[in-house]
Amino acid sequence: MIEVVIDSIRISLVSQHRIVMLKDPETESQLAIWIGPCEADAITIELQNTEVARPLTHDLLKNAIEQLGARISHILISELRDQVFYARLYVDVAGKNREIDCRPSDAIALAVRAKVPIFVEAAVMEEAGIVAETPEPEGGEGEAGEPKPLDAFADFVDTLDFDDFDES
Repeated sequence: MIEVVIDSIRISLVSQHRIVMLKDPETESQLAIWIGPCEADAITIELQNTEVARPLTHDLLKNAIEQLGARISHILISELRDQVFYARLYVDVAGKNREIDCRPSDAIALAVRAKVPIFVEAAVMEEAGIVAETPEPEGGEGEAGEPKPLDAFADFVDTLDFDDFDES
């Protein structure tokens, strides 16, 4: 299992869906999971410490688990099957760990409320994880030791031909 953190929640420009980006802080590998707008809002509200007048569904479930004497210990993005992610919610009930099947988006919304770790099975990260490309630092050297331009403005200035300017 790989412990991950929520890197960001991104909005699709072509649908109502959102993407939660989970990141392994050690390797910078990321896992993108499509989630619905309601679940994205539930996660975002908690991450931003936004006050709500009444408990939302995930608050209700967390409160019910706690009132019954149980405690959420962690969640696990456990499987990727037919391009669908599966998750498990782990609840400690009187010293016994119980696994509950759930959608990753619901599990993440509960994890941020209970402030518990989020894990991804190594096989899932290996299959669906992506490694963010690290941009080459500006001002370094390009191929064959040639200096790289610092920005687009420098490129523009280099292309100017001052003989083209009319002095009139």
